Amino acid sequence: MSSIDIRHAHSLPHAQARKAVQEVADKLAERFGIGYDWDGDTLKFARSGVDGKIDLAPKSLRVTANLGFLMSAFKGTIESEIKRVLDERFG
Repeated sequence: MSSIDIRHAHSLPHAQARKAVQEVADKLAERFGIGYDWDGDTLKFARSGVDGKIDLAPKSLRVTANLGFLMSAFKGTIESEIKRVLDERFG
């Protein structure tokens, strides 16, 4: 099993940062069929071959995910896409 661990700083107010994370989750759900649920300031997501979470803090966020065997072949592509979206949404 392969894992992803990305930390990203941000300067958005909490409500705006949470809204941005929600928009990312909505896009993932629509595009890849990933289910998600909020637990406090942590957005947990899962689908076959992937499970993880986005922890939202006042000045940063952290994306962690475990990739199943088949998805681990795409780890580099997945990490690049996550970083691109974080840069786009959080600067």
